[in-house]
Amino acid sequence: MIRVVVSEAMGLLRTALCAALSSEEDIEVTAEVTDVADLPGVVRRHRPDVVLVDLAPDVPAPVEVVAEITGVAPDTAVLAMDSRWSPASVGDLLAAGARGLVGKDTPLPALVGAVRELAAGGKVIDAAAAVTALHPPSSPLTRREVEVLRAAAEGLPVKEMARRLYLAHGTVRNHLSAIMRKTGARNRMEAVWRARRDGWM
Repeated sequence: MIRVVVSEAMGLLRTALCAALSSEEDIEVTAEVTDVADLPGVVRRHRPDVVLVDLAPDVPAPVEVVAEITGVAPDTAVLAMDSRWSPASVGDLLAAGARGLVGKDTPLPALVGAVRELAAGGKVIDAAAAVTALHPPSSPLTRREVEVLRAAAEGLPVKEMARRLYLAHGTVRNHLSAIMRKTGARNRMEAVWRARRDGWM
């Protein structure tokens, strides 16, 4: 029996994933987690064969989460799910110990197959992740927008960002608005996360 832990913040999706996996005769969902911060402890207690982790935009430091899981349970395979891949995220997740990368649009039979492959000791990287790693998308951010975003990543207020970059307050605000639009982020920290994920900074 393949023992699986599912980490997914969205209740409806988590319930659907658990139900779908549990319906397979050779798979047992031993625990479900809403907060990735709880994953290392849950993995330590249950020692699953596979951990399915949804890397949603609000998941803090996904690479560190994967590294911590593989640190406490080196025999547990991490299967990361994301809607978009970047060369940086693919490389960092694999370096952190993830053995599987699949998109959120992966058909259920393929997801089940990935769980079985990982439990058997194999690796799974879907086509989108592989193609992104080989052919990275070009960044929509200008050089100055990247500089502003790096300052935002430090948590600096607009006044300090403007002083450091020798820009007017209004210019910094305009750059931040453009960054939000281009990254599709709701706030600065999400913009930083998305830019890092996509290898734009």
